[in-house]
Amino acid sequence: MRTEAVNYETLNRISHFISSSKDLDDVSAQIVHSLTEALGLKGCALMLLNRRTDEFQVAAAKGLSQSYLNKGPISAKKSIAASLSEGPVAIFDVEDDPRLQYPEEAKKEGIKSIMSVPLVLRGKPMGVLRLYTAEPWEFGGQDLVFVQAVAEIVALVIDNLRLYKGLKSSIDVLKVMRPVKRPTKRTLHE
Repeated sequence: MRTEAVNYETLNRISHFISSSKDLDDVSAQIVHSLTEALGLKGCALMLLNRRTDEFQVAAAKGLSQSYLNKGPISAKKSIAASLSEGPVAIFDVEDDPRLQYPEEAKKEGIKSIMSVPLVLRGKPMGVLRLYTAEPWEFGGQDLVFVQAVAEIVALVIDNLRLYKGLKSSIDVLKVMRPVKRPTKRTLHE
């Protein structure tokens, strides 16, 4: 992690963007881009949990190859699973850690360390925010607190954007169903 000032600047940039956008794809892309650039990461991915399949689906990624992103289904039960149930997980050396689902692909991608932070809202896991480094990185307490704060904001924003999208769809349906009102003629005696 670079400096505390970078954390505040990054948090400010992310907060500004998410407060002015109503599109989940744009927000997700901006978050991973901001974190990757500001923290000097190899890459970053925001993955949402599909509750039916128990798999993560990449919502946005920065700095990772298509080959790595398309390596196969990412199981919430096999891919750093503890991060959903126990909280943030930091992996110092991907070559020597059994918690990875695809260790060979991570090695080929040039990933050395990973931090996986859950996106949780009202006690329910929504996904994970993963940070990838090209050099071994012993994530410190301040790093973890910062990324957790970003993850909590992201979870809230995702929920709000989903609610907004659902509300907008409902309003659009109601507009179509509403009968067209024709102006009534008024007389002079009214």
